[in-house]
Amino acid sequence: MAKHKDREGSQALFHNLELMAARSNCSSIPTGEELAPRQDPEVQPAGELRKMKKFRFQLLHRWLTERFEPCRVADVAGGKGLLAYLLQQSGWDAAVIDPDPQGLTDKYKDIATGKRVKIAAMESVPHIDRAFAREMGQHFDLLVGMHAHGCNMAIIDAAADFGCGFVLFPCCVIGEPFYPPAGVHWLESVAGYASGKGQAVTPFRLNFKGQNIGLYNRGNCRLVHGR
Repeated sequence: MAKHKDREGSQALFHNLELMAARSNCSSIPTGEELAPRQDPEVQPAGELRKMKKFRFQLLHRWLTERFEPCRVADVAGGKGLLAYLLQQSGWDAAVIDPDPQGLTDKYKDIATGKRVKIAAMESVPHIDRAFAREMGQHFDLLVGMHAHGCNMAIIDAAADFGCGFVLFPCCVIGEPFYPPAGVHWLESVAGYASGKGQAVTPFRLNFKGQNIGLYNRGNCRLVHGR
């Protein structure tokens, strides 16, 4: 019963974010009753990804490379750098921005083949050992924040100032400059903040455990043809 309620709550939140996105992009939109909830196209069939719910970096890597042309990307609060490494392997200029330096993980699972892949000891990703600050955005085309505590507003500010795109999975309000008003979900507050900065966001979801609703703005990034 609890899981069912969680799914219903997540669907309602996603629908609200779609409405907010529509209001940001259109002068006239349908009302909530007219805009019926739909199955988000980023949520793959359960049969395909039933075993993939913990591979959030691999899933996000696939989503990014299917939508964006390779560019200069920063994984903000990227930890061990697996996402940046995977993007490097796909031809992207990727770096991690994180004040806590960590070594690159030594293996990962390739979700396309289901096989474990070892990462050679000499492999590395560029790492900026500092907390993210708005002015860092001028050096990148795309900023990614996967559960990047205390960085979401700064990433949006950077996008507004420098034109870079962003992809966010806001997790909690720790370290952020404000709290959401009573009755307003944190993701709705983040989307509202972005809209106030002239950065309309589009919601999407990936099939991993935890907070899996993302918000993105392409900025000046080039999209893969047809997206």
